[in-house]
Amino acid sequence: MRRNPLVLVAHGSRDARAARSTWALARAVGAARPGARVATAFLDFEDPGLATALRAEADRGQRAATVVPLLLTAAYHGRVDVPAVIEKAGGLGLDIGLAPVLGPVAGPRSDAVALSLLVRALRRRLDEAVSGPVDGLVLAAAGTSHVPALSTVDLVADALGATVRVPCVAGYASGAGRSVSSAVGVLRDRGVTGRIAVAAYFLAPGLLYDRAVNDALDAGAVVASAPLGDAPEIAELVLRRADVA
Repeated sequence: MRRNPLVLVAHGSRDARAARSTWALARAVGAARPGARVATAFLDFEDPGLATALRAEADRGQRAATVVPLLLTAAYHGRVDVPAVIEKAGGLGLDIGLAPVLGPVAGPRSDAVALSLLVRALRRRLDEAVSGPVDGLVLAAAGTSHVPALSTVDLVADALGATVRVPCVAGYASGAGRSVSSAVGVLRDRGVTGRIAVAAYFLAPGLLYDRAVNDALDAGAVVASAPLGDAPEIAELVLRRADVA
């Protein structure tokens, strides 16, 4: 069966490491589904933009494509920016499916599969970074001004803490939520006196990742994991999202 090409759209960054991470994830997705065409696009700072990438698929003679937002929360970019570009691309003659963002949905109908895959990927990166046990975790995320999206990060923090069996508190590099350094303080206030590690809830490195890690280390955390990047669990999650688009 011929599958629709996948267009993975990332936020984009001035930091060249971010695009390299996105391309690595696209390669991992392609390796996980041999024969699939996997393209990348960006909302800002990097080419091609999403509209250009979709036009390229139409020019290749494709009749349909699936857009997968490489976003961990359904904040402004996922709710507004990506759908707006897809709507404007309606004249291309391309049937465009839009997958959900990668992060789970909060509430009683939360996405158990996405949550499990994200926690497994976070644990993989922690295991790569941390030597020995830790007594508390900060789940460091980029942040958003869209408060409902923050609850999904709390959902991941709770699940990660339950899996590792230590307290885990979410903290943010920007936006409306508590700062990463404040999250370290919350753990201390809850009686965590030993080693605190940072689990990076980022898909790619960049300014906000660096800010979150530096703030946490300055506040007393001892180590931080790398972004999720091309972890096999993230590649699987991308494909699962694409399949329900």
